[in-house]
Amino acid sequence: MHRFLSQKFRFYTFVCIALLLFVHGYNLQVSYLAPFSLVDEKLTFTTFTEYLFANGLLRFRIPMLFIISGYIFSIQDKRPYGQRAKRRFVTLMIPFFVWSAIGLAVTYLWQRFPVTSQAVQNAALDQLGDNRPYEKIGWGGILYRWLVAPVSFQLWFIRSLFVYNLLYPVFKWGVTKFPIPTFIVLGVLWLSFYNAPLIEGQGMFFFAAGIYLQKRSFPLERKPEWYSPFLNWLVFIGICIIKTFVAFEFDALTLPVQWTLMLLYACATVAGVLAVWFSLDKVVRWCMSKRWFIHMTNYSFFIYGFHIPLLSFVTNLFFIYFHSFQFCRFFTYLAAPTLVYFFCLGAGALLRRFAPGVFKVVTGGRGF
Repeated sequence: MHRFLSQKFRFYTFVCIALLLFVHGYNLQVSYLAPFSLVDEKLTFTTFTEYLFANGLLRFRIPMLFIISGYIFSIQDKRPYGQRAKRRFVTLMIPFFVWSAIGLAVTYLWQRFPVTSQAVQNAALDQLGDNRPYEKIGWGGILYRWLVAPVSFQLWFIRSLFVYNLLYPVFKWGVTKFPIPTFIVLGVLWLSFYNAPLIEGQGMFFFAAGIYLQKRSFPLERKPEWYSPFLNWLVFIGICIIKTFVAFEFDALTLPVQWTLMLLYACATVAGVLAVWFSLDKVVRWCMSKRWFIHMTNYSFFIYGFHIPLLSFVTNLFFIYFHSFQFCRFFTYLAAPTLVYFFCLGAGALLRRFAPGVFKVVTGGRGF
């Protein structure tokens, strides 16, 4: 692999995860932001900005991470498939179970104290809709949440990625033998928000795209001659602004409105991936020449695993104690993710320093 391409992979993996905190840190009344979500509250600077970033400008991250994952997995074709699958279980599913348990433990700890238990209730993170204290749910409910419906909801990504790795031969066959039909089918699954047990359609298209780009030896380390950064960013930001206004304009999510938002989301996602990937090479080179930045990238996966449910609880704790502050919502949107980011960074650094074996397990061997 080209050295600069390897640097870009590492840089964007860290950036995508760091920005994830500002996606999960929104405090709109909509508890879950899907690409087609409407906003049933007044349009203000704060609500507009939060939706624009959390459900627009920062939506490129997950597709980019799936592209990177597909590309890297495709490079390793010389290694036996079974060996790679076992390795991915260690690097993805073991951390999944560990971080799911940590999420349950953090939630249980916050439920113990009156000062924090209200924040847990307000966050309402339980994927099954049962936000009672865990001692009232029982061991069966706890076990199901650990294995299937983690309170650390961001873990869906690594679970899906593991499934995609298992299905790699199918993706590889499709994109090399029948690329156009394959991408049409995967594109429909993506835009239709297809979900089945353990198989989410949101990442298939981009994971397959990573495989395709690697097999075609596409020069990702440099921008194409036809590429225009100005035009790309103009289209990307413009579509995200339009999508944000549409989300505030309509009261009912009719089928035409839903598909309009989904198409805007699809266009914005592709434009965002291209804009961020091809126009920031100078930023990548500068950051990857700094030891402090490279050191921070060691904690990408730790931040990913630890930030939820902590971020949701901290956000609601801010509302409890700072609700009378005039700019509480906007302040919380900026402060809570930043605070949790540095807390995760510090906790990861301490764990890596004093318990490197544990750090290796929870990160799947990353960060060394």
